[in-house]
Amino acid sequence: MTLTLCSVLLLGMAVGIPIASSLGLASALALFAHGTLPLTLLPQRIFVGLDSFPLLAAPLFILAGALMETGGISARITQLAQAMVGHIRGGLGMVVVVGTMIFSGISGSSTADTAAIGSVMIPTMVRRGYSKEFATAVVAAAGGMGILIPPCIIMVIYGLLTNTSVAALFLGGIIPGLIMGGTVLGATYWTARRHGLPIEAQFSAKELGRAFRQSFWALLMPGIIMGGILFGFFTVTEAAVVAVVYGWLVAMFIYRELTWSDLPRILVESGVITGLVMLVVGMASIFGWILTSQEVPLAVANTFAHISSRPWFFLLLVNIAYLVIGCFFEVTAALIMTVPILLPVARSYGIDPVHLGVVVTANMGIGLVTPPVGVCLYAACGISGASIERVARPLLPFLLVMVGTLFLITYIPEITLLLPRYLLGYTSP
Repeated sequence: MTLTLCSVLLLGMAVGIPIASSLGLASALALFAHGTLPLTLLPQRIFVGLDSFPLLAAPLFILAGALMETGGISARITQLAQAMVGHIRGGLGMVVVVGTMIFSGISGSSTADTAAIGSVMIPTMVRRGYSKEFATAVVAAAGGMGILIPPCIIMVIYGLLTNTSVAALFLGGIIPGLIMGGTVLGATYWTARRHGLPIEAQFSAKELGRAFRQSFWALLMPGIIMGGILFGFFTVTEAAVVAVVYGWLVAMFIYRELTWSDLPRILVESGVITGLVMLVVGMASIFGWILTSQEVPLAVANTFAHISSRPWFFLLLVNIAYLVIGCFFEVTAALIMTVPILLPVARSYGIDPVHLGVVVTANMGIGLVTPPVGVCLYAACGISGASIERVARPLLPFLLVMVGTLFLITYIPEITLLLPRYLLGYTSP
């Protein structure tokens, strides 16, 4: 049954069937080949996989990001980032990274971050003498990096799968996200000096103050989300509702760039994206259930136990596996298929589930940037018109520093666990 499941999935992907359809087809054929399990399990397990209150946060954060993008909030965040770092050599590239880090604290979707910042910054960078390929590489890398900064839809799904505190995961991602953002900034500066990229206008405290005032209401939103979760005013799902309402109020009545006529389009676009995400979640849910029913996690645990009893070696194999998987699988599907297998093994090694969740999320972020399935890379290329083949070379330094940061996060767990322990009183189970 497991052989049928995996073979059909790989064959479907090889011939170009979408990942959600490949997962569903593989699961249906595996159940049919088994013979003793009814096919009615297919819709039942899909419904069970989607019937979750915490999962409601995903479409709500997607909608919040769409409201922010249309309502002029992304443009104001970009202006603030430019006032902060635009005066450094290669400053426009740094604006992309800093702007994405701020916007990631609002939207919850790396694809939305890439589209919002990239649509503003890629044309500007090209006009200022940056190559189209380098501008695309910076935007894609920043989108992948931003996945660590809460709120994050991947962390919501991981928390649902593992019964782990989403608030602890959100807090755990902050320091790793800032470190990875810093390394991407460093790679941007190194490339800028190497290629003699331009320096923008001199630093101006007055301009910084003006940009901060204009973006104040946008900057307040991450504080409301994380503060409300941290102090127990609302759950993560309720925080997503607050994000939608707050984003709508700011865009409609404070910035006044969102109109009533924009809302139908935003709702439809958010609904389409949500439908795609939830289809993958549902199909991957039945796929993962079949793997679990066939005791694949137990077999994997026994295999790891025979290979090595050391946690560092297990984490090394996890990173290598996810870096490969990220090149070929959509991140949500990869998460749902693999985490139920890996978590019992990780617990047997004494690895904290919040630490593992942040490590997995960082791997997923790198997967968003790597071809042939990297959606942030595709989104950035779609905006710039550059080919993936030509973007690959300027993208390489960013991938190297992101992988280096991944291993730093992996082998120093305190980087992840410091804030959850200090602010939430989190203790490892």
